[in-house]
Amino acid sequence: MDEKTILLIDETTNRHAAPVCLNSTSDDAGPAWGQPWSIRFDTLKTGVSAGVDVLSVQLGDVSFEILPTRGMGLWKGTVSGFPLQWNSPVSRPVHPAYVALQDRGGLGWLHGFNELLCRCGMGFNGPPGNDAGKSITLHGRLANLPAHHLRVEISASKQQIQVIGVVEEQSMFGDCFRLETTYTLRSNLAGIEICDRMTNLGGHEAPLSMLYHLNIGEPFLQQGSQVHIPFRTLAPRDAQAAKGISTWQTYLPPTPGYAEEAYYFEPIADEQGHSLAVLAPPTGNVGPLALAVKFDKQSLPWLTVWKNTCDTATGYVTGIEPSVNFPNFHSFEREQGRLPLLAPGASYETRFGLEVYTQQRDVDAALSRVLELQALTPGVIHHFPKPGWSPSAEV
Repeated sequence: MDEKTILLIDETTNRHAAPVCLNSTSDDAGPAWGQPWSIRFDTLKTGVSAGVDVLSVQLGDVSFEILPTRGMGLWKGTVSGFPLQWNSPVSRPVHPAYVALQDRGGLGWLHGFNELLCRCGMGFNGPPGNDAGKSITLHGRLANLPAHHLRVEISASKQQIQVIGVVEEQSMFGDCFRLETTYTLRSNLAGIEICDRMTNLGGHEAPLSMLYHLNIGEPFLQQGSQVHIPFRTLAPRDAQAAKGISTWQTYLPPTPGYAEEAYYFEPIADEQGHSLAVLAPPTGNVGPLALAVKFDKQSLPWLTVWKNTCDTATGYVTGIEPSVNFPNFHSFEREQGRLPLLAPGASYETRFGLEVYTQQRDVDAALSRVLELQALTPGVIHHFPKPGWSPSAEV
């Protein structure tokens, strides 16, 4: 058998699969090829995780855990033995029923924040507040909405496993969007590829917000790690980030009392529209190692780097966040024209991925690619928040 499709959550019959565990040696599991593979689908049973579905997918030495219950987010992964995750104070996946978005003045989204990848959108993202008479909360609803369709497609001829999930964010007299996401693991890729299609299901034109909150901890993040980004323009988000502009590229060790800093970028892309950001720890600490976030700049024109090098218990992490818009208040982004307007039935597609390098030649090639792109255009660094990019610059 060359291909196999496994339906785990069925939107047409409202059925949910029983626990599933298949691998390359299972009877009638589907195709087999030169690398071991496995899928496991189960539901957590205890505490605030009760009812959270977890889909674990492994191909060769790459594995990821996907959370259909939490907006199809990526909980964590492992590539070549290196963990892709961070140690959040939120220590386990939280069912959306336990995430009161209005808590803490609209910051309740943070009650469930612990994933490697969570999506911020689709109707809005950025900080909470009052937008044209409507109360909006931090980073939108999507990360706390469950998928109603989930399937796995295994293909020996393509040497890949794909996970497809569908989540809908709908409201009477409000925005109505559908997310269809596809995660792809391939036999020749030390990472994962993500393709999202977001569709306006409503009867009126609607602005789309989307930011991919990719959160990375140790060993990629450590004292002396650096982030390498080819950019046309770089600016601090606010006055706090402006204090650290001279060291924006370099990370501290876990530092008690550290105040988060965020930096906004307009990246440079090649002729095909591809750009990247590379996070690399100091040479020699763990051997050759780097993580690249690769993205399509045409659909993800902006990038945010979030530095949160506080103490470990508080959540030592950095975010590398390609996005449709900057994570400012919704009305500000709308006024700046950064929110694409989707007509009824129209879709917007994004593509990006994560790749881990553990050979020196591959680390060097990734860093050289950043330098090659930067050589096309000298980067402009603003030492204070940039008008049109940050509300604080307008004051």
